[in-house]
Amino acid sequence: MALVRGGAADLLIEARAGHLHSRLQEQAGFVLESRVGTSEVASWRKSLPILLADLADAGLGDVEVLLEHQLPHSKQRIDVVLCGIHPRSGQSSFVFIELKQWSKAESYLSEVINVPGLDGRPLHPAEQVHGYRQYFVDHTPALADRPQAVHGMAYLHNARRPDVAGLLQHNPSPDDRVFTMDDKAAMGAHLNAVLDSSVTRRANVAVGDEFSGFSHRPTKPLLELAAAEIKDREQFVLLDEQKVAYELVLHAVERSRAAQTRTVVIVEGGPGSGKSVIALSLLGELARRGLAVHHATGSKSFTMTMRKYAGRGNTRVQSLFKYFNAYVGSEPRELDVLICDEAHRIREKGVDRFTKKERRERADRQVNELVNVATVPVFLLDEHQVVRPGEMGSLKEISTAARALGCEVEVVRLHDQLRCGGSVSYDTWVARLLGLGSAEPPIPWSKLAGPLDEGITLTTAASPEALESWVLHQQARHGGVGRLAAGFCWPWSNPVETSDGLRLVDDVRIGAWKRPWNAKGDKTVPDVPGSSYWATDERGFGQVGCIYTAQGFEYDWSGVIFGKDLVRRDGMWCPVRENSRDSEVKKADELHFGALIKNTYKVLLTRGMRGTAIFSEDPETQEFLEEMTR
Repeated sequence: MALVRGGAADLLIEARAGHLHSRLQEQAGFVLESRVGTSEVASWRKSLPILLADLADAGLGDVEVLLEHQLPHSKQRIDVVLCGIHPRSGQSSFVFIELKQWSKAESYLSEVINVPGLDGRPLHPAEQVHGYRQYFVDHTPALADRPQAVHGMAYLHNARRPDVAGLLQHNPSPDDRVFTMDDKAAMGAHLNAVLDSSVTRRANVAVGDEFSGFSHRPTKPLLELAAAEIKDREQFVLLDEQKVAYELVLHAVERSRAAQTRTVVIVEGGPGSGKSVIALSLLGELARRGLAVHHATGSKSFTMTMRKYAGRGNTRVQSLFKYFNAYVGSEPRELDVLICDEAHRIREKGVDRFTKKERRERADRQVNELVNVATVPVFLLDEHQVVRPGEMGSLKEISTAARALGCEVEVVRLHDQLRCGGSVSYDTWVARLLGLGSAEPPIPWSKLAGPLDEGITLTTAASPEALESWVLHQQARHGGVGRLAAGFCWPWSNPVETSDGLRLVDDVRIGAWKRPWNAKGDKTVPDVPGSSYWATDERGFGQVGCIYTAQGFEYDWSGVIFGKDLVRRDGMWCPVRENSRDSEVKKADELHFGALIKNTYKVLLTRGMRGTAIFSEDPETQEFLEEMTR
């Protein structure tokens, strides 16, 4: 959905009258349900009249223009989309345009640049629009057979060619061009080559309707692409900060070899922001370059699943996936790159009761071990996914350790959302619901969600039976994978022996409804996946997943059961220690216990790619959740 659309000539009149940027600001408040910054409004006011005048000068006043169009299942917006007819093929033709007000810019890496006065290092504008174009095609079935229908360009309308000469030397694709204020004639010729200036206004409007009406599939599940990424070189599409993080790591590797420097790259982002996509993209690329690289996590489920699906019987590929505690007592710089996914799960020490005595004696702090073992350590984390006592992976902790060990530190923050339907508001709603990292109070979903949040379904269920029925119905009607998960509030029995063999015990009981937890560890129970594969094996439905089997994974339809370890009383959340069955979490002090329980439910609430339903066995909490999901 675009904030504003119309003919180029009509929008030019509105822009020259000084009204277009105000209408965009008003529409942003209505559609995005949030205020846009003054800098963005200023950029609309300054940039759009220039582009629209150039379109009119090129004879394209009748082309349909969509302003600030949101990418499917993403927070990112394309500045301008032009919709018209291709002059040679006679088919629909679309042009994505990114507008930049920079008057000067210089290359930092081939795909990352420096702009004087701008915080951080932005992605090269041609790479930015190339990523948007590729991402849009990949998520639009109607364009699968005609990706050439979508073209891209970046317009640096305040820049002279000599002042951005370094940028002009980089061209990711012939379909993604960069133009400056010196290139108006060339830009007009380019646009006329892909948009027919003789087509009627009505025909262009119809193409705009076609573009706005495209259906989009959700982001491809991580595991479907993992094997292809590592074995078949099918790259994930990385957008904006994701691509910047990827390039900074590759550059740090090259720099370390040339100048003997060490750089730690920290990538911080919420659930579904693309951290694991970056990790697997890097793993595939670095392995293909012949570098010594490992992917490590503190999660058995995540590591075992990656070995199974990404490795697919190839022991060499499987060996790339490790645990954090694999590096106890390792020598410095054994690896070129160590990719630490789910780095919030780093612990104080990597030793346990199974660690051999000689390795235990050599053990350092786990964060130091992970930094020391590679020339370029990469940490991907979300501080609000710490769910066990002793987990200490944070931006501050890792940065401090890295600098103390003589490393430079690069930090990239991710703001996109590839899970939860790409909703621009859902993650905010969850944070406000649970009181995490925000002073803002909880708010009903209907008051926060806007038209661009239609990619996510959110509801409550009146009972566990209704919750399970909702998930089954969504699977049957819309396809995809559904799972039920719950807070750790019920006992967890070992499988019992029956005349038919081992079976799981129905430990999760609410009224007459009863279901078993997922299997303990990887115990073999007929027709039940091991716990590491509960989220991905088709036999996982029918068991209730816990935080440790759900964390790190995604599925289409998510049913979440709030246990009585977190209840709502007098307008406040009350963590209840005696109702928790997690022996590790119960060891935490009062302050940390509450934070760990809230983080647990944040993780469970952000597993669903397409929809989430919630039920609480506590009546007062259920009433509150029903109010918040209206």
